[in-house]
Amino acid sequence: MKYFVFIFATFLTLQLWAQKNDLVVMTINDEEVTKSEFLQVYLKNNDDPKYDKESLDEYLELYKRFKMKVAEAEALGYDTIPSLVKELQGYKEQLARPYLVDSTKNKELVKEAYERMKTEIRASHILIKVAQGASPADTLKAYNRIMDLKKKIEGGADFGNVAAGKGGSEDPSAKKNKGDLGYFTAFQMVYPFETAAYTTKEGEISDPIRTKYGYHLVMVKDKRPARGTVSAAHIMVAAPKDSDKSDLKNAEQKINEIYEKLKNGESFEKLARLYSDDQGSKNKGGRLPAFGTGTNQRMVPEFEDAAFSLEEDGAFSKPFQTDYGFHIVKRLSYDPLSSFEDLKGELQNKVNRGARGQQTQKSFIQKLKAQNKFKDKGDKRLDWFYSNIDSSAFRGKWEAPTLDKNKWMFKYNGRKYDMQSFLNYLVNNQRSRPMSLEQYVNDKYSTWQNEKIIEDEKSRLEDKYPAYKALLQEYHDGVLLYEIMKDKVWDKAIKDTTGLQEFFKSNKDNYMWPERIEATIYSSDKKNMVDTALVLFKEQLDKKPTDKEKVKDQAREIKTKKGKVKQNLATLPSKNDSLDMKGILNIVNNDSQLNLKGEQGKFIQENIGHLKGRSLKEGVNEIYEYEGKHYLVIVEDFLPVANKTLSEARGAAIQDYQEHLEQEWLKELKEKHTITVNEEVLYNIGD
Repeated sequence: MKYFVFIFATFLTLQLWAQKNDLVVMTINDEEVTKSEFLQVYLKNNDDPKYDKESLDEYLELYKRFKMKVAEAEALGYDTIPSLVKELQGYKEQLARPYLVDSTKNKELVKEAYERMKTEIRASHILIKVAQGASPADTLKAYNRIMDLKKKIEGGADFGNVAAGKGGSEDPSAKKNKGDLGYFTAFQMVYPFETAAYTTKEGEISDPIRTKYGYHLVMVKDKRPARGTVSAAHIMVAAPKDSDKSDLKNAEQKINEIYEKLKNGESFEKLARLYSDDQGSKNKGGRLPAFGTGTNQRMVPEFEDAAFSLEEDGAFSKPFQTDYGFHIVKRLSYDPLSSFEDLKGELQNKVNRGARGQQTQKSFIQKLKAQNKFKDKGDKRLDWFYSNIDSSAFRGKWEAPTLDKNKWMFKYNGRKYDMQSFLNYLVNNQRSRPMSLEQYVNDKYSTWQNEKIIEDEKSRLEDKYPAYKALLQEYHDGVLLYEIMKDKVWDKAIKDTTGLQEFFKSNKDNYMWPERIEATIYSSDKKNMVDTALVLFKEQLDKKPTDKEKVKDQAREIKTKKGKVKQNLATLPSKNDSLDMKGILNIVNNDSQLNLKGEQGKFIQENIGHLKGRSLKEGVNEIYEYEGKHYLVIVEDFLPVANKTLSEARGAAIQDYQEHLEQEWLKELKEKHTITVNEEVLYNIGD
C-alpha cells in the first residue's frame, strides 16, 4: 500500500509538472493555445523549422489568421450545421480506428500479408454452401457432405472431375473450370480461404475450411514467385470460342492483318482506336488497368501469360486466342513487387478494412476485458431471451415482452450492462437470415457486448492519446475553416458579379496582354504535308479562283519531289469556292487526321517553344523545323500591348478579388476577436 501511494503521488507530481511547464503561447478570446499545441502545429508545417524571431513572427501571423477564422466559424454556429456535424463524426470514427485494434496483432498480419504476396498460388476448390447462421443440423449436414467428397478424392478420384460432377461443388463456375481458380495472392480471396491455400503444401488437399460462403476443400496445384505488376494495352478482335468456323477464321485473319501493320511500324494506339472491339479501352489506345500481384484486376491466364512474357516496355505479342477472341498485347510498363516499406501503408489499410481487421479488434477487445475487470453472466441470463424471442425477429416484426427482473449481464470498467439494455438492442437491431433462435441471440449478445466495450474505449481516447486529440482538433478546425472560407471568400468572389466588375475596373492595368501575333499555324512531322498546305494557301492568297487542275499539278510536283502525298484530289474545291484553314485540313487529312494540324488565333511568341525568339514577318513565313516537326506560320497582324477584357482575365481577376475579400474580412475579424501573445514563451519555444 505504501508503495502504491508513493507511485500514485509521483504520477500526480509529474502530471502537475507537465501542466505547469506547458505554458500558454497565446490566447484568442477565452481559448488558450499552449506551447506544446503551438509547437506541434509549427513543426508539422515547417520541414526545416527555425526558432529565430523573424521565422516565429512570420508563422505566428499565419496562425493568428487561421485561429481567428475558426473562432468566427464557431461564433456563427458552423459546428452545429448537421452536414458538418455528420462529416466531423465520420472523421472521428476514421481517426479512432488505429487506436481500437491490437497493434501487435495488426503488425503481425501486415507482415504476414506481405510475405504471402511474395508467392502466387494456383489452387482449385470445391464448395458446399452453408449460411453463416445455419442451424447446427444444417451445418453438420454440409460438413459431412464435404468430408464425403474429400474421402472420394483421397480414394483416387480426380479433384476436377469431382468438383464438376454430380453432387460436387456448388460453385456455379465449377461446371466449366472444374474448380480451378487460377493464380492468386494475398487479399484476393477471403482470409480463411487464403490461409488454407498458403498453409497447404503443393499437390495436397486442405481439411474443410469454413468461410462466409460455406465449406471448402482447397487443392494447391502450383506455387510461383510473385510476377509483379504490368501495365498493358491490347487490341482485341471479338470472337467467342463457340462462334462458327467462318467467324473465327475471319477474326483470326483480321488480327493477323493488324499484326502485320504493327510489324510495319504503324502506331499501336492508332490501330487500337481503329480496329479493337474492346469498347472500354479502344478510345484510350487499348490501355488497360494495371494487373498482377496485389491488384484487384484479374485477367484470364492466357492474357496474363502473354503480357508477362514480354521482356521490355513497348514490345507487343504475337496474336493469341482467349475465350473472348483474338488479342495482341503491348507492354507499357512493368513493376516488380514493391518493398515492404513502400507497401506498408497500403497493406495496413487493407488489413484494417477486411477480415484481418476483425481479428485485430477481437484480440484488442480481449485485452481490454483483461485490463478492465470484465465479468460476464450472460450464460445465466440468456435463457430468458431464448424463451421469449421468435422467428418474427428475422423479419423485423418481433415485439419484446416485459422483463420480470432486470439483472446485469456483464460488468466492464466499473459499469453494469443490464438485461433491459440488451432487450432494447434486440428490438432496435432485428432482421437476419433464418438460423436457430439460440444462435441468433448469442450472435446479437456478442455484437452488443463488443460494441459497448469499444464505445467505452472511444470515450476515453482523447484522454489516453494526446496525438489523437490533437488530430481531432486539426480536422475540426480544417472543416470549419474550409466552409467559412467558401462562404466568405471563394464562392462570394464568383457569385458577386457586380463586386468583381468594380474590382476589375479599379485594377484593369494589372491585366494586360503582352505583344502577340494573330496567325494561322500549320504543322506536321512530314514536310510534304506542310508544303501541300502552302500550295493550297497561296492559291487563296492570290485571290484568284482556285484552279483545280493547277493545284493538282502542284500537288503532283510535291509528290514527286517530297514523297507520297495520299490526298483525295477529287475533294479540292471548285473554281469559285473559298479555301479556309478547315478546307485545307479536310483536303490534306482526307486519308488520315495525323497528316496536318492547324491552329488559328492570337499567340504570345515567348510562351510557345517553336515561336520563341523567331523573327516573323506579316504574311507567309518560310517553313521551318523544330523538334522533329515542320511549321508554316502565316501572320495576319502584330498586336501591341493591350488591356484584357474581364472575360479574358476572369481566372486571375477572381483569384485577386478573393484575396481582396479575404483581407477586408480579416480587418473585421481583428476588430471582433481579441488575441494576446506571450512573447516570452513564444521566443523560447525551441528550448
